[in-house]
Amino acid sequence: MPCRRPFTFGFVLFPNFAMLSFSSVIEPLRIANRLSGKNIYHWELLSLDDQAVEASNGLLFTPSLQVEQWHDLDAIILVAGIGTSLIADQRLFKWLRDIARGERLLGSTSTGSILLAKAGVLKNKRCTIHWEDQANLQEEYPELIVTHELFEISGNIMTCSGGTAGLDMMLSLIERQQGSRLAKSIAEQCIHPTIRPAHDQQRMSIEEALGIHSPALARAIEIMQSHIEDPVNCESIAAMVNISNRQLQRLFKHKFGLTPATYYLQLRLEHGDNLLCKTSMSILDVSTATGFSSTSHFSKCYRKYYRMLPRERRKQVATG
Repeated sequence: MPCRRPFTFGFVLFPNFAMLSFSSVIEPLRIANRLSGKNIYHWELLSLDDQAVEASNGLLFTPSLQVEQWHDLDAIILVAGIGTSLIADQRLFKWLRDIARGERLLGSTSTGSILLAKAGVLKNKRCTIHWEDQANLQEEYPELIVTHELFEISGNIMTCSGGTAGLDMMLSLIERQQGSRLAKSIAEQCIHPTIRPAHDQQRMSIEEALGIHSPALARAIEIMQSHIEDPVNCESIAAMVNISNRQLQRLFKHKFGLTPATYYLQLRLEHGDNLLCKTSMSILDVSTATGFSSTSHFSKCYRKYYRMLPRERRKQVATG
């Protein structure tokens, strides 16, 4: 139902936050006010230390509300980006738990879901995150219900995959609060003719993303992507897609200039690199999560591909 006073959002900005994610969640509120001719929504910017925050594109944003005034807010949205996995502020996590215990909306966009997971407020809640970080979040927090949705609204917790998905999440929320007519009018103003449902795809299909015209090749890559931790040999993959192993070899050689085994190994190493950079998992756990029989084997293959050891990569990430 429409609020008697403006429904107030607090956007908590973290260093290197993604500008596209931020624009997608704040602009629908501005447009809602303009189209309705009323101040339905109000918003404030916050940062943990009440100091200016620099976005990933270098623009600087100054907080408009101090963190200690958060009780004046109806909803709090974490806007994060690169480097979120390195944040380990226990005061932040306690604050998020305090918010979650109340009736306020608590949400995130993009990698902000990592902070909610660290705070322990996503237990028994459906949540989502940018596709690039989905496997990482699930590996580090296996008890979570991590989905591939564009956004999730579970009780008073909202999570969003980031990018333009924030627009769909906010339109869904506005539709609940103000009705579909206003939500659709906002979408049209944004040149967004279709309000995407939560279950819409985050990513292009393999065929579109890689320019593949062979269904067998696309299916083979899909099998590889879904068996990172428990690798399948190439003969079995060929059988699964109903072609010979020799034909599988030809398809990969023609499209990528690589054997299927080499392509598969690179997928696993790239996933391992993602885990090293974006989680606190031990190198032993990373090697297991990428299907290697030992840490030494993982380190050897990783060094050959990335020209550095996994521990050197971790040090590189820690020092920025």
